[in-house]
Amino acid sequence: MDIDALRTFVEVADAGGISPAALRLGVSKSIVSRRLFRLEAELGVQLLARTTRGAALTEAGVTFRDHAARVCAEIDMARESILPTGDLRGRLRVAAPLSFGPLHVAPVLADMARRHPRLQIQACYTDRFVDLIAEGYDCAIRVGYLPDSNLIARRVGPVYGKLVASPDYIAAHGSPETPEDITGHEALMQSTESWHFMDGGKTITVRPQGRFKADNGLALVAAATAGLGVAYLPDCLTHDHVASGALVPIMTGYPPPPAGAYVVRPPGQHLARKIRVLTGLLIAFFGQSPYFAAAPAAA
Repeated sequence: MDIDALRTFVEVADAGGISPAALRLGVSKSIVSRRLFRLEAELGVQLLARTTRGAALTEAGVTFRDHAARVCAEIDMARESILPTGDLRGRLRVAAPLSFGPLHVAPVLADMARRHPRLQIQACYTDRFVDLIAEGYDCAIRVGYLPDSNLIARRVGPVYGKLVASPDYIAAHGSPETPEDITGHEALMQSTESWHFMDGGKTITVRPQGRFKADNGLALVAAATAGLGVAYLPDCLTHDHVASGALVPIMTGYPPPPAGAYVVRPPGQHLARKIRVLTGLLIAFFGQSPYFAAAPAAA
């Protein structure tokens, strides 16, 4: 039985249609359709019911999907066990934040592709919360404080941040001295999040208010440099602006607790070597970066 046909069937079943499965696999829809036709012909049963909205599993398809997924996983494990040390092949689909990934993840993925010329890498940079299982990603890079989930996470580095504002904003409105003062200032926010600060060994949580919101860190940096308010941002986004004087660290006696950068993957017993290699490269990259290697000195 053709392993590509099995893998294609699993992708169509999980993606809910031929078009999204073709996008995941990086092949044309006609190739996906041919593989499915051959598989159903070989088995002598219909696995998928085509609809105007996509493809739905038949009763036989529901039963066969789990068996096919296990076979594909076993084949991947067998391939990894016989590959020369360091040689990776196949496909790696990674999701990373748009405001963080192009600068701090893309160089690592490019280095990985250079080291492993048989490996196909598909990267998606978005600040949207990606459903790894439903959308068929091998892993994602996530930054901040991870919510509880059934995903498996590996921390690859610390992420330090600070509260910042522009000199013009400070001249016009002053700067908060304590966390309680933040409610009297315009906060630049992602949505309706809470901000956390350390007071010695105690964590103080505040609910800021503001009229400017964006789901992208770089957009919040632009708003902060324009003098629209105070922003709670990681150093990797504000370092150059602080160095130039466009932004000023404020309320430095109450630093945010260190967050983290993580590789997260769907639950499962087998950790693919391609994810293990990526994790190692990210740990090395973050360990050498001035933004992540050590806690910054207080301003």
